[in-house]
Amino acid sequence: MRAWLYLIAAAIAIGVVATPGLVVFLLLGGTPDDGLVASFGTLLLVSGLAVVTMRDIIRCGLAMIVCFIALAGIYVQLGAPLVAAAQVIVYIGAISVLVLFAIMLTQTKTGSARLVFQTQARWAALAAVVLAFLIAVAVYGTTWPDLGPRTGAATQAIATALFTDYVLPFEVVSVLLLAAVIGGVFLAKREDVTGEEPTL
Repeated sequence: MRAWLYLIAAAIAIGVVATPGLVVFLLLGGTPDDGLVASFGTLLLVSGLAVVTMRDIIRCGLAMIVCFIALAGIYVQLGAPLVAAAQVIVYIGAISVLVLFAIMLTQTKTGSARLVFQTQARWAALAAVVLAFLIAVAVYGTTWPDLGPRTGAATQAIATALFTDYVLPFEVVSVLLLAAVIGGVFLAKREDVTGEEPTL
């Protein structure tokens, strides 16, 4: 029975994500790229809402990964494949995995696995609605110039600069992530002995 519920939920999710793209492509006369941007944007919004509304912290982390994947898809459709690759490698391959490892390693065995929302949730929701309204007003009131064709001509220049001039910061970030993983493992394996003073 649960498998059927999962299949129905997956079909509903696919329909919700695909509908804006079909509307943009079929009804509004957009290109297939415009439809994909609309679908990825919908997936981004839905997964972002799932991150802040679900109470299971592991599922929140998985929804965050879906959010990053949707953003990488938007980057690809906008003609920035290198930024999309960096999004996948850094945020999905490193940050998200690091967050999930930190959650799994440092969570106490007796603690609750469900998030407890604080009293600021209503104010945060109100602030999000106001911000969304201001962004919608700004987008509607802006005269957008005609954009040129999407191109990835700057990809080689960005890659060359990243791995020549900025190779040291790139490696420092990787070492920092490795140190964070080691620290998470150390905190998870350390046994708390009652009655002993913490050692510095």
